[in-house]
Amino acid sequence: MSTRFGIAALVYMMLQAMLFGIGAVVVLATPLKEVAMQLMPWAVGVSVVVAAPLSWWLAPRLRARYWHRGRKNGADRMLSSIS
Repeated sequence: MSTRFGIAALVYMMLQAMLFGIGAVVVLATPLKEVAMQLMPWAVGVSVVVAAPLSWWLAPRLRARYWHRGRKNGADRMLSSIS
């Protein structure tokens, strides 16, 4: 199993739960609540489908090597001025 796939699998679960929560709030806290029984399965399905490509896109950005390259701005200067 590749590192990207492992990270994406972990991120997928959290992202899917978050997207489902957003969908549930949108359905239940708006006038759509009248048809909530028909829309909630759609909220589940859409969150499952949308979370997969988003987690695959997000996974490489969570690797330490990528994060370390992005710290070339003010973070290194701030850390060096403290010590």
